[in-house]
Amino acid sequence: MRVSVIGCGRWGTFLAWYSARIGHDVMLYGRQDSVSYNKLLKDRKNEYLELPDSVKLTCSISCVIEHADFIIIAIGAQQLRSLAREIALLNPAQKVFILCMKGIEANTGKRLSQVLSEELGPSTRIALWVGPGHVQQFLNNIPSCMVIGSQNIELTKKIVDEFGSELIRFYYGQDIIGNEVGAAAKNVIGIAGGMLDGLGVSGLKGALMARGAREVSRLIRAMGGNELTAYGLCHLGDYEATLFSQYSHNRMFGKTFVKGEKFDKLAEGVSTAEALVMLSKLYEVDMPICSAVYSIVKEGNDPKEVLTELFMRRTKFEF
Repeated sequence: MRVSVIGCGRWGTFLAWYSARIGHDVMLYGRQDSVSYNKLLKDRKNEYLELPDSVKLTCSISCVIEHADFIIIAIGAQQLRSLAREIALLNPAQKVFILCMKGIEANTGKRLSQVLSEELGPSTRIALWVGPGHVQQFLNNIPSCMVIGSQNIELTKKIVDEFGSELIRFYYGQDIIGNEVGAAAKNVIGIAGGMLDGLGVSGLKGALMARGAREVSRLIRAMGGNELTAYGLCHLGDYEATLFSQYSHNRMFGKTFVKGEKFDKLAEGVSTAEALVMLSKLYEVDMPICSAVYSIVKEGNDPKEVLTELFMRRTKFEF
């Protein structure tokens, strides 16, 4: 099968490598002015992996769309709308788009499948690929379980059949809203976990995980999804890789932020915190952890004061 991957960062390059490894004909797209793309073009490798010779590289959006029927998108969430507008000019009516991204559009609060559907049309076939997994671990043959979801179960099964392997075992996702919101929100909880590490109170992560999943489940339900999805692979199942892993950008961002140190990698949870605060107000859902992260990162409030207040909230029933 011919597969295109848009995005040559850490995750996108891995997805191209992985797709080629399991036997697909792969083309990987990066912007012409991208440092990551130019390094791959020159050396065919980055700090994580070396691309096999079979993976084609291109900086032409029309070439990468024309190449395949299954197009994986793995870019920063806030860049999706502008990319979708470029793709829309190419009339990609018969293509399947697989969003391997975790985020919510910050200025609108819209899920990424909504953004893509708005720009490409409501009949566009869109699937999600979410769940726990770090490039560094996959490259060391450490397996994981992930989720594929779409509005069409036959499409979901087709993608699982084409991309499943001993390295990645997939489950069928049945809740688009829950999987998108849960996957995006876990990055915000990851930032909070990193902040606890930075403040030397990592023991509070147990409470953070329990209460984080609870508040995200409330939002998913309010938005029309299944609240149990928050306790699946898209959210709770991804906590180990996000709240504890040395490879988690969101955890490292939170840790360095409270220490006043610089962190130069993309942490999607920063923009997602803004979107979740917007959605919590829109749907009238109490989301104290996400609001605390937003208060610290976006409003400049003192991390120790905000997190102390968060964990010392008034006593109430757990459920």
